[in-house]
Amino acid sequence: MDQDHRHNLWSLFTLLLNVFITGMIILSVYILLKNQIDDFIDKPKYSKEQLVEIADRSRLLRIQKRNDNWNLIENGIHVNTGLKADKNIQLIIGSCTSCHSAKLITQNRATRSGWKSMIRWMQETQGLTDLGSNETIILDYLAKHYAPKQSGRRQNLDLKEVEWYILNLDKNGG
Repeated sequence: MDQDHRHNLWSLFTLLLNVFITGMIILSVYILLKNQIDDFIDKPKYSKEQLVEIADRSRLLRIQKRNDNWNLIENGIHVNTGLKADKNIQLIIGSCTSCHSAKLITQNRATRSGWKSMIRWMQETQGLTDLGSNETIILDYLAKHYAPKQSGRRQNLDLKEVEWYILNLDKNGG
């Protein structure tokens, strides 16, 4: 047997060996993942209407789960009230939302003295009872989380300082 013939036989042998090993690897992977592969192949086919129904049901279940968990906090917010969460959130909820919506808190901004004035007004006109030692805690919470915000609006222009130019809209450019 000449050398070229032996080389061709050796190449054929290594090719067949590689095919065999690759086949064994594929077979092993299939055996290991058979259940997942079968589940994927046999997965049910849904119409668009069925998919919409499934999505709606999932959304309702998520909403129900959130509603069932009164104390759920997401991203630092007490989900059911919208109030910023901190260690005194339950005191705030109990003291404030028994008379009015938490939205009255979240939509307002005031300094500590401003919040104290609102509490005094509620006591004088709305029947709010004395908060006792809780007043300090409530005021701390309100002043921390619902203080006035710096406006993001730019300052007014000083029209005397603006360098004006005349816009020429003449078609001839002159």
